[in-house]
Amino acid sequence: QEGMPQTLTSTSMFTPCGFSPHLHTSKEDEQGGLIFQDGNLTSASLDALIQHLIPTTDYYPEKAYIFTFLLSSRLFIEPHELLSRVCHKCIEQQRLDDPVLDKARIRKFGPKILQLLTEWTETFPYDFQEERMIGHLKDMIHRIAPCDEAYWKKMNQLLQTLNQKLATLSHGQEGIVKISAAVSDKLVAFKSKPPSIQREILSVCSDPYTLAQQLTHVELERLSHIGPEEFVQAFVHKDPLDGTKTCFSEQKKTSNLEAYVKWFNRLCYLVATEICMPAKKKQRAQVIEFFIDVARECFNIGNFNSLMAIISGMNMSPVSRLKKTWSKVKTAKFFILEHQMDPTGNFYNYRTALRGAAHRSLTAHSNREKIVIPFFSLLIKDIYFLNEGCANRLPNGHVNFEKFLELAKQVGEFITWKQVECPFEQDPNIIHYLHTAPIFTEDGLYLASYESESPENQTEKDRWKSLR
Repeated sequence: QEGMPQTLTSTSMFTPCGFSPHLHTSKEDEQGGLIFQDGNLTSASLDALIQHLIPTTDYYPEKAYIFTFLLSSRLFIEPHELLSRVCHKCIEQQRLDDPVLDKARIRKFGPKILQLLTEWTETFPYDFQEERMIGHLKDMIHRIAPCDEAYWKKMNQLLQTLNQKLATLSHGQEGIVKISAAVSDKLVAFKSKPPSIQREILSVCSDPYTLAQQLTHVELERLSHIGPEEFVQAFVHKDPLDGTKTCFSEQKKTSNLEAYVKWFNRLCYLVATEICMPAKKKQRAQVIEFFIDVARECFNIGNFNSLMAIISGMNMSPVSRLKKTWSKVKTAKFFILEHQMDPTGNFYNYRTALRGAAHRSLTAHSNREKIVIPFFSLLIKDIYFLNEGCANRLPNGHVNFEKFLELAKQVGEFITWKQVECPFEQDPNIIHYLHTAPIFTEDGLYLASYESESPENQTEKDRWKSLR
């Protein structure tokens, strides 16, 4: 068993403190085609990086390297092609094609290749929705299993865990798709004020703390489906060294990412709808105050995505123009929250609060303190700018590994956060309402808004006229 890689829990591998890009190397700056600077791998040819991923009898790649490379390699090579190359190199290097296998040698190598395949399936399960990937896995095992019966068992375990994980994920996806379909039908229904039978949020849940907890349930549920690779696949361009195709020519596999952005938009519109719907000013003010309290609870929980959606909903012009309604609201609390999410200084206040929550999460004793749900579209924007801001390849054709370490740090932190189990009890009734309550289109919101407080100026009057 000597020289066996240690299995870390998946979280410890991603936490910023456990994320050490330092690869143990000799002092020279180049080693087997890998370029190092101050002990950090900065660039290399794709071949050298693939070689660096491959375990041998006495070498196993660092956990941080495995994650960084598997995450970023898809910009250059499809996962099934990468796995195929890894397997071929193993067969060559460990002479797995020889008629008589060197059993002692393979017993040293076997546990390491199994460990690598396990880490790959655990972190990027969606890669293995492809038959070809499973084919490579099984081929590898068939070659090493004659040397040790235990390898079959390990392999079956790995495949079982993978199947369960994929089943859970696709089950969750189907649920989300069903809900989205149901919701888009209802969107069209309300161009004008709905009949009074329409339930409103306060009749479903009148306690801000409870609603904030249920929103956190929805957020964590949706986050759990997003594969780390979706962040990279969202920005796949043509690889300059291979002008024929993009790496993911079939489709961009980013459906969970997109579904999550849609949820944010739905929540914005739901908040605006709930505020514009009541006929009486006093009720509208009451709904605004309720949502301000919900937003504040979201902030305390560390659920910044729902917080931002609620504030955005309140800032939509059909809502913000309701001057008479707002005059009845105690706005001090709202301004504090708005200040927290103020975009100036590249969202400086929010980023400070996020760092605070991330720090609390690292030292947390309970799941309740571990919750960090980032303002998602800003996270995507950060990753986008990181991706656009520097080249994937250097002028000499080398892969710019320094960039991918930074990318892995951002995506890795996100993975840690999405793995938190929601500590709050679920209320199916409230969650169903959040997903299915009818919401106004933008025109519907303006109509409802003008009916509540009539147009103030010519622009509004013209708009109202055209809507009617």
